[in-house]
Amino acid sequence: MTELRPNRLLDAIDRPDDLKGRSRSELKQIADEVREEVIDAVSVTGGHLGSGLGVVELTVAIHAIFDAPDDKLILDVGHQCYPHKILTERRDRIRTLRQEDGLSGFTKRSESEYDPFGAAHAATSISAGLGFAKSRDLQGRGNHVVCVIGDGSMSAGMAYEAMNNAGSDGSRMIVILNDNDMSIAPPVGAMSHYLSKLVSSRSYRGFRKLAKSITKPIGLDEPARKAEEYLRGFAMGGTLFEELGFYYIGPIDGHDLDVLIPILENAKAMKDGPILIHAVTQKGKGYEPAENSADKYHGVSKFSVVTGEQSKPSPKAPAFQKVFGQTLAKLAETDDKICAITAAMPSGTSSDVFGKAFPERHFDVGIAEQHAVTFAAGLAADGMKPFAAIYSTFLQRGYDQVVHDVAIQKLPVRFAIDRAGLVGADGCTHAGSFDIGYLGALPDIICMAASDEAELARMVVTAHEIDDRPSAFRYPRGEGFGVIIPDEPTPLEIGKGRIAREGTTIAILSYGARLQEALKAADMLAAQGLSATVADARFAKPLDHDLIERLAKSHEVLLTIEEGAVGGFGSFTLHHLAEEGLLDSGLKVRSMHLPDVFQDHGKPYDMYEVAGLNAHHIAAKAIEALGRGDTAEIENLVAR
Repeated sequence: MTELRPNRLLDAIDRPDDLKGRSRSELKQIADEVREEVIDAVSVTGGHLGSGLGVVELTVAIHAIFDAPDDKLILDVGHQCYPHKILTERRDRIRTLRQEDGLSGFTKRSESEYDPFGAAHAATSISAGLGFAKSRDLQGRGNHVVCVIGDGSMSAGMAYEAMNNAGSDGSRMIVILNDNDMSIAPPVGAMSHYLSKLVSSRSYRGFRKLAKSITKPIGLDEPARKAEEYLRGFAMGGTLFEELGFYYIGPIDGHDLDVLIPILENAKAMKDGPILIHAVTQKGKGYEPAENSADKYHGVSKFSVVTGEQSKPSPKAPAFQKVFGQTLAKLAETDDKICAITAAMPSGTSSDVFGKAFPERHFDVGIAEQHAVTFAAGLAADGMKPFAAIYSTFLQRGYDQVVHDVAIQKLPVRFAIDRAGLVGADGCTHAGSFDIGYLGALPDIICMAASDEAELARMVVTAHEIDDRPSAFRYPRGEGFGVIIPDEPTPLEIGKGRIAREGTTIAILSYGARLQEALKAADMLAAQGLSATVADARFAKPLDHDLIERLAKSHEVLLTIEEGAVGGFGSFTLHHLAEEGLLDSGLKVRSMHLPDVFQDHGKPYDMYEVAGLNAHHIAAKAIEALGRGDTAEIENLVAR
């Protein structure tokens, strides 16, 4: 950790009320100290750094002016919430960020009354804020609602749906656009700041009301309103937001408390309609390594505060994401119809590997998963071969488009489903828990799951050859298992799994990356004198009926294993066994899947320990199914 300055004003700040009555100079010092605290904390825990550094002054100003938790502060996505947590009774736990039993990396209702709405997916804040505003009005309360939304989230259609509704509804609420990259307005400067203060002032608003009282009786109120709106739009920008029904203020310097505080005070005093304050900020502000980094240190591992150097253990094997990107790029060398689409995650999905080689065929559509899916459908409908690389948790946002625009039309969109299963420190909001079930429910789709990096390479090749229907392949976050990837991966036979290990008594049928744990479990069982077959299902749709029936007929116990919620691969397998009457034969079947809860963040191994999907759990489940003892005794036996 870095040495923090002595005699810190921040030491006297536990909750937002402690900021009230502070001078401007004191608030500036507190902001500097909050920035130091964020840098120091994240250097210990890792997490999202750049976005939080960009909103330090804005967060201090909001909490100095408004009265949380009565006033509702809703932070979109939540990446930028660390300064907020420091100022809202959680500073003493800030170094537990993203650790097991520690603070969440996002806002979370169950964590604090100062987090009125949990957020980890983009563009939800304005919709939720309008809900809070209408609830306030219906209940006759007078509190304020403030939403902070980043420019990246403004690429999502949901933000504009909400603004359209809020503007037409006219409910009193404040939206702060945290603009660190959009460049959608004139340069910030003294004149812009002057105009922003002017149009948010009581005197200007009084003049507007007087003008309305004069023009309305003679039928000129609407032309006058339009003229005033467009004059402000010409001078300051923001005509789009005015057309959506918001009173636009900005652009302003989001790091200047001398500008922020009076404008927020003016906005707080406004009584009618929704307001949009356009604050221009710098991601990574105040920490040179972040300011100079291409990604502004959006997400970092532990790092040295002095140098900014992040600690990165030497990878034992290439990450699954890299295998996907490299395999796709190699295929594209001989097929100019291959395209890659991502929704604001080019580096996260490693589609940027493809993009560097074929920039004209790589499309980052922003935080717009619905558009990404239908855009891919359009490409496929006209003969291209699109691969839509989207995290499992984010593909949920485009599910309607998967159904209506892809599946019903049987368009050959290839879904590369990243972050399958549990994802560690990002927790339940980013876990890939549900795609097996929600995609497997669709007619004609082909669903695959990679058990290792070599299998992933083969699935990319397989999807490339599927031209008559949609396909999907899922794979986990992080490095592979060190399996050798062939130079020329061959496609898989559709709907056919494989036997990884032959046995006699127990059959373990794994779908996805738990195969390695299944093999370890087989070793544990062997130590107890029990023989186990381990199979890699590869496909959840179509199922390998022959493999399932063979395992069912030649073993006493059949376990299915998957990194997904109940209702997925295990359910598909049980359904087939029931239809074939194989559950009536005395076969003991157990389905192992993620628990029916939203699991909190932690280290991946520990999360799978809680989920009961590590090797010793699999071995114990097999022995329990055989009737050889209770689970606790079995786990102790297996662990020895």
